[in-house]
Amino acid sequence: MKALRNLFDKMRPSFEDGGKLHMFRSVFDGFETFLFVSPTASAQGTHIHDCMDSKRLMTFVIIALMPAMLFGMYNVGYQHFTLINQEASFFEMFFFGFLAVLPKIVVSYAVGLGIEFTVAQWKKEEIQEGFLVSGMIIPMIIPVTTPLWMLALATAFSVIFAKEVFGGTGYNIFNVALITRAFLFFSYPQAMTGDSIWVAEADGLTAATPLATPAAFDLNNSITGLIPGCIGETSVIAIAIGAVILLFTGVASWKTMVSVFIGGAITACLFNCVGSTAASQMPWYAHLCVGGFCFGAVFMATDPVTSARTETGKWIYGFLIGVIAICVRVMGGYPEGMMLAILAMNMFAPLIDYFVVDSNIKKRKNRTTK
Repeated sequence: MKALRNLFDKMRPSFEDGGKLHMFRSVFDGFETFLFVSPTASAQGTHIHDCMDSKRLMTFVIIALMPAMLFGMYNVGYQHFTLINQEASFFEMFFFGFLAVLPKIVVSYAVGLGIEFTVAQWKKEEIQEGFLVSGMIIPMIIPVTTPLWMLALATAFSVIFAKEVFGGTGYNIFNVALITRAFLFFSYPQAMTGDSIWVAEADGLTAATPLATPAAFDLNNSITGLIPGCIGETSVIAIAIGAVILLFTGVASWKTMVSVFIGGAITACLFNCVGSTAASQMPWYAHLCVGGFCFGAVFMATDPVTSARTETGKWIYGFLIGVIAICVRVMGGYPEGMMLAILAMNMFAPLIDYFVVDSNIKKRKNRTTK
């Protein structure tokens, strides 16, 4: 690391004002602060003086995403070879899925980071690192058969219109990864719905997801993740490992996670009592295990930028996400209600925090006047 540090110190003059590469200073700063703690920090005042910055937080999230991503690669190969009724080893399945998923990761990062680098250069600001996580999540929440040009178009739309127009990282109202999925869902529904899209390169063959055929729900396969679905959303175990990492490092709020599951379970139980359709009669645990419910609760509902920030607000925010997700699934006819639920609550998160803060202020005033 010392040699790498010396290399960056030697290159820095070329990127500073007056240097021949000064126009790329933000790019240099972005790579330097990604590898090393920023050399500029406050020396006094109320600021916290440690090495933890947003890049380090994003790194923890990426590490937490790895179990679901790696299992998703294996599952892509497993579903493919199972559907064509061909024997294959573990490594053959994983390698097949790796080759299918890798181009989507490359396109997601190339387009998203390319736009962020361009905006940073244009505004002469530091590169914002918020897309480090979004760029990983986007390929995990889409079908493996999504064309790369659709992914590139949707990623560009979300980064520009859901993030940069609001001011960049930390100012966006909506979750960028979910806006990407929503863009694909409503602009190219044929690429996001149906049975055959969930299996790579298996033309003419279909593999229905548990949400498409509730009667075929299998608890064991849904927990392990050996079912058709989006790349990173199928395995409850892999997602749970990521949740433990996020909670252990203090990156995500356990209150938001728990309240999402509570809201979803209660709503599903109510539909079990009054509903008559196949979706309404799915057991509450089935609703929580399939689709994007677990992945959304762990990795997207807990987004610190777009979620509620007050402690009481986190309970309300998460609970309503769970309620809306199940209602959309059962009553709205959209199996992936989690996407719409989180985006809807992204809009109301600031309002929830406002009322929580206002209520606390009123309580304090009442105590002082008594």
